[in-house]
Amino acid sequence: MRPGQISVNHVSFYYGHEAVLSDISLDIGTGEHIAVLGRSGAGKSTLLHLLAGLLQPSRGSIAIDGGALNNEIGHPVLMFQRPALLPWLSARDNVLLPLHFANAVRLDRAAATAKADGLIAQVGLGERADALPTHLSGGQQQRVALARALASDPAVLLLDEPFSALDQDTRAVLRSDIRALARARGMTLVTVTHDLSDAAALADRIFVLAGAPGRIEREVVLGDNPEDELRAYFAGRRDAA
Repeated sequence: MRPGQISVNHVSFYYGHEAVLSDISLDIGTGEHIAVLGRSGAGKSTLLHLLAGLLQPSRGSIAIDGGALNNEIGHPVLMFQRPALLPWLSARDNVLLPLHFANAVRLDRAAATAKADGLIAQVGLGERADALPTHLSGGQQQRVALARALASDPAVLLLDEPFSALDQDTRAVLRSDIRALARARGMTLVTVTHDLSDAAALADRIFVLAGAPGRIEREVVLGDNPEDELRAYFAGRRDAA
């Protein structure tokens, strides 16, 4: 079975003496697409950084496929809000970076280059592999960042509001492409966002993060009209307040 199962058990996190997250528990199945939805400052990015292994829980534990987080091929890869491409490298060479660092023993230069070119083609930039980031639009740069994220064959792809700097048309197309690629690869997809449309487009289940420190307020399972369901849910919360 492909890896990608995530278990978060009673996780709390503190920055110094400030509580950011409190008693977070959730289980995500292999190949499942979920979103964590909440306002700015709710701790969404902190939770994602914990899932990526960039931060360690102050309390509780996080397991991937029953084991501790590590940096092996196949484990979580985080795609940030900004593409963070190296401006002096071509699109191809930016995608090659994780292959150099994590997969050097398995792939020679020719095989790695072929893989990078294949990924660039998958994200719709086959003719721009030699372009520098400054010659690419914001949406194209995010596509290169996506190809780079896929280069290490992650079982889990973590998205930290990667559409926030894009126009509505570009973000809609990119959302659709990311979900299609994730489904084709059987990847587990975890998105954090404050945008209802992003959450509805990318997830089957949504965890609402609220409060200070952040807590899971509710789990919302989406049906045939996910964005309408989310808007109705949040309208109900405002009416009850």
